[in-house]
Amino acid sequence: MNHGNDHTTIWGTLSGTALGIAATISSFDIVKTIILGAIGATVSFGVSLLWNKVANYFKRLKD
Repeated sequence: MNHGNDHTTIWGTLSGTALGIAATISSFDIVKTIILGAIGATVSFGVSLLWNKVANYFKRLKD
C-alpha cells in the first residue's frame, strides 16, 4: 500500500481536531485568558524592575 505524498488525510484530521477544540472554547475563556496574560506580564515587568533596582542598590554599596 503506497500512500505517496497525499497529505489530505493528515491535514483533514488536524484541521478537524483544531476546529473541534476551538468550538468548545467559549468567548469568556478567551477574554479571561487575555486579561490574566496582561496581568501576568505587568506583574513580571514590575518584579523585574524591582529586582533591577535592588541589584543596583547593592552594586552601589559594594563600590
